[in-house]
Amino acid sequence: MDAYLAIASRREVRSYSDRPVPGEVQRRILDAGRVSGSSANRQQWRFVWVTDRGLLDRLAEMVYEPGNLRGCAFAVAIAVSGKGPTSLDAGRAGQNMLLAAWNEGVGACPNGMPDRAAAGEVLGLSEEEVPAIVLTFGYPARPRRDPESRSAEEWIAAANRKPFEEVVERL
Repeated sequence: MDAYLAIASRREVRSYSDRPVPGEVQRRILDAGRVSGSSANRQQWRFVWVTDRGLLDRLAEMVYEPGNLRGCAFAVAIAVSGKGPTSLDAGRAGQNMLLAAWNEGVGACPNGMPDRAAAGEVLGLSEEEVPAIVLTFGYPARPRRDPESRSAEEWIAAANRKPFEEVVERL
């Protein structure tokens, strides 16, 4: 798939089917995060790959939208540590995973946490680590539209986003 089309057509998926995501697909999604860029190539992150249903249910209580975790096939918590632009680095890794999932036909959604420290305890993170985001993954409950059924411009026009002129200022 064309990268720009993937970016323009990707939508959040919050409702997942019971269809399991093959291990090799899960690994490709995680590897897409692993190879993303980071500040000075320090990679001050760790990906906690959660497939255990009991742990997913416990982690569901730690995010704003518990249903996203209760129905997913697996989740990935991006834990960061150290100094520097860790939020940017976690975002880059997360976006790579989201786009890799979309390319595989797997839906995904980022999930914020009201209490990161409590989520970190559930995930077994060290004192130096903080969970930046929890990503949920699974095949969509409803069939997704074929990204190539529209042009990137048509996907963008259909997106619920602020107009270009409100977001971009040229100096």
